Amino acid sequence: MTAPFNPHVPFGLDPVWVSLTVLGVAYGFVIVGRVNRAIVALIGASVVVVIGALDQGEAIKGIDWDTIGLLTGIMILVAISRRSGLFEYIAIWSAQRVKASPAGILLMLQLATAVLSALLNNVSTVLLIVPVTLAIAEQLDVPPFPFLFGEVFAANIGGTATLIGDPPNILVGSQAGLDFDTFLCNVGPVAALVMAAQMTMVHVAWGRALRASPERRALVIGMNAPAMISDHGLLRRSLLVLGAVMLAFVLARPLHLEPATIALAGAGTLMLLDNWRHRSRKHADDVHQTFADVEWTTIFFFIGLFVVVHAVEVSGALRSFAAQIVAATGGRPAASGSLILWVSAALSAIFDNIPFVATMIPVIKSMAPAYGGPSQIEPLWWCLSLGACLGGNGTLIGAAANLTVAGIAERNGIRFGFMQYLAYGAPMTLVSIAICQIYVLLRYF
Repeated sequence: MTAPFNPHVPFGLDPVWVSLTVLGVAYGFVIVGRVNRAIVALIGASVVVVIGALDQGEAIKGIDWDTIGLLTGIMILVAISRRSGLFEYIAIWSAQRVKASPAGILLMLQLATAVLSALLNNVSTVLLIVPVTLAIAEQLDVPPFPFLFGEVFAANIGGTATLIGDPPNILVGSQAGLDFDTFLCNVGPVAALVMAAQMTMVHVAWGRALRASPERRALVIGMNAPAMISDHGLLRRSLLVLGAVMLAFVLARPLHLEPATIALAGAGTLMLLDNWRHRSRKHADDVHQTFADVEWTTIFFFIGLFVVVHAVEVSGALRSFAAQIVAATGGRPAASGSLILWVSAALSAIFDNIPFVATMIPVIKSMAPAYGGPSQIEPLWWCLSLGACLGGNGTLIGAAANLTVAGIAERNGIRFGFMQYLAYGAPMTLVSIAICQIYVLLRYF
């Protein structure tokens, strides 16, 4: 066993305060948004190594490669699958199932977004669904904001239900050793309850008042949904590989496979099948395009963030914070779980939920001895997951999916402002967290 790393910060500075300062400054830049968050994270990681809070070897140890591999694999699968036109087909088909009723479309697109987010991830899903939604809203001549708002919420709720649906869950699952089945069984039921409540609230707020003329509805009904499938061969290959990947996630424990292995194996297989029929030049072009579609900003943000958080962990600051939580709640698991749920929701609404969760994971790990070991703190992981994923719905900056939709809306000349979103997002998020509070108390404590 290797000896624990001992930070060597110059000038006798306290490693705790040095690492916390770097993390705090990085948070500040991420919140302000003037500098790309991947740049912020990578510079923060470089700083903690240069000043001696970590050495290079210890910094590499802090990176969770299973999370990186899982994210990259899923992004590649989505990048290839989207070229078949599958997701545009799903959106138009959903609208036509309800005879182009605006209220019905509002509900159906939320449901489609939630399901796709659970199976893929929330950011990729809104990138695929929102452009089609805008086209449908234009055809119906109805305001697009209710549809976009509902899809943001649905994406984050659906992403909450599975290991791969939302980056915070990927972090928790990888570092806490929780597999796909365990996630689905524990947070899936309450995500379904929250989704039902959300769809009801959105219908009350907007759905009942939405109207479209018969002529406008006829335009949507007349859309050729099958024509959205631009490559039937790619569609078949994508569905085959995606189905195999989902099955492997479910069977990961008996197969003794990590999620990253499954995702990357699926990504490699689909890339091979996608390029098998092409000549060498087209093959190379497709490979380059696939890798260009991967959200490398998110990948390198994670890498840098892992290093910065590991510096804080090595300093001992997180162990101290964990002890304070245990003391504040009197060592009662139910009180600790409730505190984590609500604090996670509140802070994830203010800050980006990814760095917050990355910071909280070692804190909760440090609480295990006080509660009798790692198996006894599993309910705390569900509280962190639910609070962070659903709390991200509270404000426009709370989750990556929110900002993604806002960016698409602005590029299309649609107002999607912070206060406009907050007026509906904050109260609906409070309802979501209240439902989760009742759920975790009844099921785990």
